[in-house]
Amino acid sequence: MDKNLLTDEINQLHAELCSAMADPRRIMMLYMLEASSQSVNEISDKIGLSQPATSRHLKVLRDAGLVRATRQGMNVEYSLADGRLIEALDLLRLVLRDRIRHRANLMNINIEG
Repeated sequence: MDKNLLTDEINQLHAELCSAMADPRRIMMLYMLEASSQSVNEISDKIGLSQPATSRHLKVLRDAGLVRATRQGMNVEYSLADGRLIEALDLLRLVLRDRIRHRANLMNINIEG
């Protein structure tokens, strides 16, 4: 396989993974599932979304391989597929914090200057 094609394919998969996490509600769901497996109804109650909307978000996460769905009797329990996702999200939050701090510092310089 051509190295450029492989690189393109990896970049596409990376973009799809990031796209699945590009919604604030899905990020909240990932953090919730870090603590424990939960049903659609539990998740929907905690984040204040309708059950159908919650199911749609979970489908995006499931299709991207970020969460697992396991049938538990009448319910489907969702769990985090890989704990490193939370580490990645936490790292991105640190980058975001630093960007916010940098912007705040720029505003202080502009105001005082």
